Amino acid sequence: MIEFLRELSHLLVGFASSDWALVVLVATAFTESIFFPIPPDPILIGMSFVHPKAALIYAGAATLASVAGALAGHWIGKRFGRPFLERFVSLDRVNRVESLFKKYGIWAIIIAAITPVPYKVFAITAGVLDMPHTPFIIASLIGRGARMFLIGVLIFVFGEAIQDFLENRFELVMIALGVATIVAFMAFALVMRLRNRSSTKDHSMPQSESRV
Repeated sequence: MIEFLRELSHLLVGFASSDWALVVLVATAFTESIFFPIPPDPILIGMSFVHPKAALIYAGAATLASVAGALAGHWIGKRFGRPFLERFVSLDRVNRVESLFKKYGIWAIIIAAITPVPYKVFAITAGVLDMPHTPFIIASLIGRGARMFLIGVLIFVFGEAIQDFLENRFELVMIALGVATIVAFMAFALVMRLRNRSSTKDHSMPQSESRV
């Protein structure tokens, strides 16, 4: 199975310099957010190296197609519910994803959209849990946009000089970006908590003084 997926990935990358490249990229990005096992990153990287000046356009197309696919996955989850998800994903993983949703909300979508974890599972689960469309779309655009445009910007700026780095260390880059997102989220949550505590103290001071 792994060998088949590797060959399929090579086949898709082979379209990077063809006239059908953009169509294949959009189709891959769309279906990968629902069921397809191959991410759009390899063909996006290949296309961007063939036409570096169009790298940002390709990144935008991949982002929009991926989010559109995620919306389709969201609809599937909402329409067919958890039993549909459990046909393709282990019960343990479904429970973990639901737990992450309940704990982190849209941040779970953002992190899944950036990192190598199965974004499609989170998209369908968002529908199962009836997550509102607006925050789902915003979180997906942020996460998928960060992932695709990181590729586009690096190739647009550095060209072939960055090729070996992206081809051999791409997953590490995405994991690092995901970790940075988590750290940013934790810092934001800490700042908001401290601000709320400060605000609570400020409101309680006049009350205590008036009692004296």
